[in-house]
Formats: sequence, structure tokens, C-alpha cells
Amino acid sequence: MPSTSLANMATAATSSKMPVLAALTLLLLAVACRASPYYPLELGYYRYKCPQAEAIVKAVMEKAIGQNPGNGAAVIRMLFHDCFVEGCDASILLDPTPFSPTPEKLSPPNNPSLRGFELIDAIKHALEAACPGVVSCADIIAFAARDASCFLSHGRVSFDMPAGRLDGTFSNASEPLKFLVPPTSNLSDLISSFVVKGMSVEDLVVLSGAHTVGQSHCSSFVSDRLDVPSDINPGLAGFLRSRCPANATSGSGDDPTVVQDVVTPNDMDSQYYRNVLSHTVLFTSDAALLTSPETAKMVVENAKIPGWWEDRFEKAMVKMASIEVKTGYQGQVRKNCRAINHY
Repeated sequence: MPSTSLANMATAATSSKMPVLAALTLLLLAVACRASPYYPLELGYYRYKCPQAEAIVKAVMEKAIGQNPGNGAAVIRMLFHDCFVEGCDASILLDPTPFSPTPEKLSPPNNPSLRGFELIDAIKHALEAACPGVVSCADIIAFAARDASCFLSHGRVSFDMPAGRLDGTFSNASEPLKFLVPPTSNLSDLISSFVVKGMSVEDLVVLSGAHTVGQSHCSSFVSDRLDVPSDINPGLAGFLRSRCPANATSGSGDDPTVVQDVVTPNDMDSQYYRNVLSHTVLFTSDAALLTSPETAKMVVENAKIPGWWEDRFEKAMVKMASIEVKTGYQGQVRKNCRAINHY
């Protein structure tokens, strides 16, 4: 057989493999993308579409926290309340409409205690001026919670937040009641609420540390911590009784607030775990962390080992901010965080 025929055959054989090789390459690329620890989100998601996006969020948060550290605590709590209900899709921000008169924000776990809506509005307004229709409200909440953690911890909690979430179009007040367990919960209920969202027992213990900042209404703990026998420190109990009426009821005109961490109320730190060990925490759900050897050991580690909690909190925040995110055709980028787009 002539050598030219052999060459032609080799070329044909190689060419016949090309579609297979191309398909294999695409498959490997897809697998590599899915192997990313942030999939389907990505770091620097807005670097081309709105390069100043994260800097804008940070600037607004820095000013807001400088005015009132409670603003930082509010958006950290907002991220939790958003992500555990319908995923991290900013469904917590939707206002009532004639077609949806009872959104999540009117549900008892959120109303009247959840704050920070006007702060998210301010961030969205600034972003719309810079990059109209680009940055989702869901990503704004995630970025704001990250920046709040950094500012309140004086830089000790510092992490990158992947983005690419879309905003949801459904919000109903019945949903938070299914997934946001009350502060009167025992450890079993707390663990179950986290496991159903793909979060671990350690994530529960670590994210509970966010109670180191912010305030609570008296109605969240009076009935099960002060009105009945509990393990709460007598000194703290006496102080709380001096501030909280015995009949404190959520939504009433007589439901004062108190700081959650009486030692370092405005600092994002591991003091919360020392408070758990000394029984100077507000909620049954806080005290519950000592009711199993596994979680009690975690409390001690977070309390005693420098930097231990901060490192785990960073990872748990990113993990929580990835719960059931909406991408592709599942959501939209709202022009107004309080209302869905109508095309």
C-alpha cells in the first residue's frame, strides 16, 4: 500500500475522533466547574458586569454600622432568615401586594423583629445608579452580611463571598414557620432544622455565635427563661427582670429590647461561647448547646481556642449563603428589592 494512502487513513482516523474528543473535553470542563466549592456560584461574579458592586455594598455597610452596630447584626440575621426559607433568594424582602398579601416578612419569626430592609434598599439604590439591572437583591444580602461580619469583628472575620444568586418570585408567611425554629427550641429541633437545609451540627453551633451581636425583644425569652425555672445565671436573670415586663408579648407596645451579649455587645467575637458556659445567654436555644457532649465540646473549643470560631464562622456563612440558590431561569434580578419584576 502506498505511503500516501497510509497517511490519508491516519488523517481520517484522527478526524473521526475529533467530535468524541471535543465532547470529552466539554464534559471534563463541566465536571471541573461543578467540582468548584462554590458551584453554582462563583467568586468575582460581577467583575465584568459591575466591577464596583462589592465596593459599593461595603461602603454603604461601613457607614451604616458606624452609625449603629445593630445594622450589621440585622443583616446577618436577615441572611439566615432568607436562606432557610425558599433558599437564598431575597424572598424575605418582598412587600405585600394584592396578589400576595402575606409575604415572609409578615410571618411571626420575622415581624416585627427583623430589621434592615431600608438598608438593603439603600444599597440597591446605589447599585442601580452604577449598574442598572445587574446585581440581585439576594447577592446584596449575602455581601452585606459578609461585610457586617468583617466590620463588627474588626477584621477578624474576613472572607470572600461567591455570587450569582437570582431573586425569587414567591414569598409566603407560612413558610418561615416551617423552617425557622423559635428561640425556645431544644437541641434536637435545632439540629433537625439545620440538617434539612444541608447544614451540619457544627454549622449550627458555629452560626449560633452570631448571637454575640445584636439585640432581642424580651418576648423571645421571658416565658421560658424568666417565668419558669431555668439554668440562666441569677445575676443576669435579675437584670433582665428589671428590663422586661413579665407579660412581654411580641408586637405589643411593651416589649423592650436587650443586648444579646452583655460583655461585648457590639463586637463579633467568641464571647458568646463563654457566655454559654457561664449560663449568661438569653435563649433556650443558646443554652441547649450544652445538652449534648458533642455540641458542648464544640462550645468549649470555640470559647477557648483563639481564632477557632472565626475560621469556622467564615466557612459556615459561605455554606449557608449557598442554600438552594436560584440560577438560570429559576429567578430574576429585581429592579426593586421589595417587588418582583413584571415584564
